[in-house]
Amino acid sequence: MSTTPITTAAAEGGIWKQSRTFEPAARLLFLNQLTINLGFYMLMPYLAAHLADGLGMAAWSVGLVLGVRNLSQQGMFLIGGALADRLGFKPLIVAGCALRTAGFGALAFAQSLPVLIAASVATGLAGALFNPAVRAYLAAEAGERRVEAFALFNTYYQAGILLGPLVGVALTGVSFRLTCVVAAVLFAALTVVQLRHLPVRVREAAAEPVAGEGGQFRTVLANRTFWLFSLAMTGSYVLSFQVYLALPLAADSTGVTTALFVVSALVALAGQLRITAWCKRRLTRERCLVLGLGLMGAAFLLPVAARGVVGLLLCAAVLALANAILYPYEMDTVVALSGGRWVATHYGLYNTVCGVGITLGNLGTGALLDLTGRSATPWLVLCGVGLVCAVAVGALAQGGRLAATA
Repeated sequence: MSTTPITTAAAEGGIWKQSRTFEPAARLLFLNQLTINLGFYMLMPYLAAHLADGLGMAAWSVGLVLGVRNLSQQGMFLIGGALADRLGFKPLIVAGCALRTAGFGALAFAQSLPVLIAASVATGLAGALFNPAVRAYLAAEAGERRVEAFALFNTYYQAGILLGPLVGVALTGVSFRLTCVVAAVLFAALTVVQLRHLPVRVREAAAEPVAGEGGQFRTVLANRTFWLFSLAMTGSYVLSFQVYLALPLAADSTGVTTALFVVSALVALAGQLRITAWCKRRLTRERCLVLGLGLMGAAFLLPVAARGVVGLLLCAAVLALANAILYPYEMDTVVALSGGRWVATHYGLYNTVCGVGITLGNLGTGALLDLTGRSATPWLVLCGVGLVCAVAVGALAQGGRLAATA
């Protein structure tokens, strides 16, 4: 396995040049994530409009279809991760992509609420199957280069988010059915490519004997430091999600909302490798986590300091910068706290905890926006969330509890 470290020169050489310093399996996982996000984001942003305008569904039924997709994904992350640790990473990645192929294909032709719900559940469950498995596979494949690998992973991830809606709006201009079919074809092709070219990785997580499935879950659920870290990091997901909630509501303009997503993606694409290289040279993993969380909180002071579009765009840019600092070290810490055992199960539980946090955080943020309107209060509360999370992670780090390695 390659052990070439990330450098400023390599970061400046481009995403693909840096990708080539990894083994073929890791490079395939990078491209997989680009394709997964491309297919997902070319379709999902336009599903609500299709259900409401194209099929004439009531608002409650549109919310139900979208809600069951999120619930089936967030609720099954732990199971998906546990299966990946038991059955292997590749089978779960392939199964997830195949299931999403079926789900998107069904959405192309579904007319009734029961079929739409079934298709929506399938797309959500697919994500629960492949997401923990992909991250665990990449962590194992990258070895000591996990931070660099996840920095690249996030770059491809953001590229898919940027390109997906652009492709989707062009296809949906012809018909939403065409968008679904193209997305399904992308996932079908991805399924075949992974079947043929993604190596089966020997599982390392279960090297130590554990008594049955219960032992697997007990090992993960009893990891107290991991729980504390997951709860502290949940705030970062609540804050990141405000690009979908508080910032668009404050923008009150489709054009500005689009600009928010473009700015976020461009910051990640242009800066991720350089930011990670800088962090590796100057900071420890724990300090990167604290810095990223603090910066996330500080981002929400910008709509107060610079009202209007400028403040919102600056907030989105700083959130993206903070996420670029956080993400590689956050993913690395999950592996470290797992001790190298049941890594996919830990990722699954981590995603579930953060998913629940996003739901509760959005409910709280929405209620706060309703109560306070366009005052500075919501932004100050969100800033406080970031600072509290930074303090919590800092406290864990000071106690040496995040210093575990795998």
